[in-house]
Amino acid sequence: MIDLLKAVLLGVLQGLTEFLPISSSAHLRIFPELLGWGDPGAAFTAVIQIGTELAVLIYFRKDIWRIGSAWCRSLVKPEWRGTLDARMGWFIIVGSLPIVLLGVALKDIIEKDFRNLWIIGTTLIVLGLVLGVADRIGRADKAITKITLRDAVLMGLAQAMALIPGVSRSGATISMGRILGYDREAATRYAFLLAIPAVVGAGLFELKEIPHGHNDFGWGPTITATVVSFVVGYAAIAWLLRYVSTKSYTPFVVYRVLLGTMTLVLLWQGVLTA
Repeated sequence: MIDLLKAVLLGVLQGLTEFLPISSSAHLRIFPELLGWGDPGAAFTAVIQIGTELAVLIYFRKDIWRIGSAWCRSLVKPEWRGTLDARMGWFIIVGSLPIVLLGVALKDIIEKDFRNLWIIGTTLIVLGLVLGVADRIGRADKAITKITLRDAVLMGLAQAMALIPGVSRSGATISMGRILGYDREAATRYAFLLAIPAVVGAGLFELKEIPHGHNDFGWGPTITATVVSFVVGYAAIAWLLRYVSTKSYTPFVVYRVLLGTMTLVLLWQGVLTA
């Protein structure tokens, strides 16, 4: 019963933080430590992200179907190859390669060394400031229809930085998108679409670790957390897309800096253990 309650709380935390540029993996590492629960583990974290990505699949189902069908048609029908949707399919595939390749190559380091709270606290601050600068200097004159292969690769490389907890997958991609001149809604929407292959792939890859990997939960609590993260995550997507259409990312920047600073201070005082 206690494990199920923990799973529900972690599922809510995952759903709230996955799509906001504040790093869900950092929150799933910091707050369980603060509550004395210990690290739930990289496997648990990766699997419950499937819930939030399912929310993306359903929320963007029309976009995904349109892009996927156009991409498939372009493989056999040359007249489809120049369409935006067919090109978008290739952009998402190419943009996903960096995080997939690095994720496989650095798996052991990611699951052990990168989960150090000193690293997480630092990346929360540094990448938060990067997001703030990128949002301020971004020209914001490019819609998602203007995306190019070069931009897709650069945003894919930025997304790969999220292998380090505290960076934020959406935050890194959005930051690069803003630097490249995309408006907030375009950068945010593309960040969601680009994350689908990486997060679903990582979650499925880690499924085998749940019964015996480094985590405090079995299948029951993990499934519960995944379902909760889906429900909360769906609501978070709708809210964020409405929010960024009229407002800046400044509140998220401030929050990241405060959380990162708090984490480093608590580590220095011995309240938290890295």
